[in-house]
Amino acid sequence: MNDVTIRRALLSVSDKSGLVELGQALAARGVELVSTGGTAKALRDAGLAVKDISELTGFPEMMDGRVKTLHPKVHGGLLAVRDNPEHAAAMAEHEIGAIDLVVVNLYPFAQTVAKGADRDEIIENIDIGGPSMVRSAAKNHAFVTILTDPADYAAFLGELEAHGGATSYDFRRLMAARAYAATAAYDAMISQWFAFADQQQVFPEMLAINGKRVEELRYGENPHQRAALYVPVGPHGRGIAQAQQLQGKELSYNNYNDADAALELVSEFRGQDPAVVIVKHANPCGVAQGTSLLEAWTGALQCDDVSAFGGIVAVNVPLDGPTAEAICEIFTEVVVAPDADEAACAVFAKKKNLRLLLTGDLPDPRRGGILVKPITGGLLAQSRDNGAITAADLKVVTKRQPSEQELKDCLFAWTVARHVKSNAIVYARDGVTAGIGAGQMNRRDSSRIAAMKAAEAAEKFGWSQSRAVGSAVASDAFFPFADGLLAAAEAGATAVIQPGGSIRDDDVIAAADEAGLAMVFTGMRHFRH
Repeated sequence: MNDVTIRRALLSVSDKSGLVELGQALAARGVELVSTGGTAKALRDAGLAVKDISELTGFPEMMDGRVKTLHPKVHGGLLAVRDNPEHAAAMAEHEIGAIDLVVVNLYPFAQTVAKGADRDEIIENIDIGGPSMVRSAAKNHAFVTILTDPADYAAFLGELEAHGGATSYDFRRLMAARAYAATAAYDAMISQWFAFADQQQVFPEMLAINGKRVEELRYGENPHQRAALYVPVGPHGRGIAQAQQLQGKELSYNNYNDADAALELVSEFRGQDPAVVIVKHANPCGVAQGTSLLEAWTGALQCDDVSAFGGIVAVNVPLDGPTAEAICEIFTEVVVAPDADEAACAVFAKKKNLRLLLTGDLPDPRRGGILVKPITGGLLAQSRDNGAITAADLKVVTKRQPSEQELKDCLFAWTVARHVKSNAIVYARDGVTAGIGAGQMNRRDSSRIAAMKAAEAAEKFGWSQSRAVGSAVASDAFFPFADGLLAAAEAGATAVIQPGGSIRDDDVIAAADEAGLAMVFTGMRHFRH
């Protein structure tokens, strides 16, 4: 493919960043500028000669600007195959001039939705002519250059400089790929708005997904895998992907995954007493609340300080200097916080590889949304696990009623358990996890592992007894047999919180009564695979 000299350009942009500079550079090369509405006005205000689209088509803009570029003299000039004799003849017969460059970005649909506009305004910000021109120019990239992003203007001007006022085929092909990505993302946003916001569909017949690459990562879960970070195009919530990285080396795939798990869990304590979450391999290995962040850090660390080495730490309140000092006493990969004071930042600055991420806020743990998981040959989609329970939702099923403190411990343990890989067992006492058993193939083993963790901590820190003694134990799903519950009782737990619903519930309740346990059912399961 040959270079194509730019002689005529059609410009129609919503985002006018860099527009005047681009127009001036084109005019300096003798390129004819054709434009529409506000774009034409901006160019004229800069002293540039511009031909209105109506002069090109012979038709005025009409219907409040809905119809202005949908015309054969526009799309014929874009789609004509220049070296095809029949196309050339048709252009000559109908006085259609070639258009060599199209500069278009689309109506601000996403921004209109994000600002809370009413339905009529949202509909009016669905661009029709823009995507049509973009697609026509991109299809005919053998002869036409398409620019859809002001960030590409500099590279385009560099092409003109390098090729004597022309663009290369490779550049046009690259811009065409970006153009179709832009229209695909735009259509996906509109599709999502119609499905989720306008029609209140949970699972639309066609699921449109879009994302813009933020960065390529060093590798994926393992060094032989490739990875990248994408963020949704259009209105979306803020999270780890939008956090400000204040210091440290770039984040890896596993860092992002673990940091997200830590943020999701610590967000359960949004607006509450200081809380610290320590995560390793997407599972919490210590969670605690305290009267101060330092107290919470100490409690979380003591749950399993071995697993905490090389872990991810998340907090629910701004970081302070003393807590930062304590965190830096062990090797930590990432720290996630809403904010950090000067003292904390100064402490972390001494650890050049530690990544400090500031989120500015914590996401709403009860927010809605759809989670998508690839499987071989398809996608699984489900609504977020945003179900919640309160003390009023609990059903006491044992003879012994739980005390007020046991109820508090039950709810704390339950909050943590929903973020632990199934089968999940969590012991907690006084707002601190005593032991966590995660990801086992049976619930009894999870219960024993959690108890073992609690016993190891007691021995290491010289406590007179394990924190599991007098604790509440949470199970993310029902106990199918009494053995898992009895393992908890052997470890010293006095209260149990679980969903209930097993065909052997009566047997499990009887075992709890015989062991003197208080047990409550939630009626809600929290499997996490």
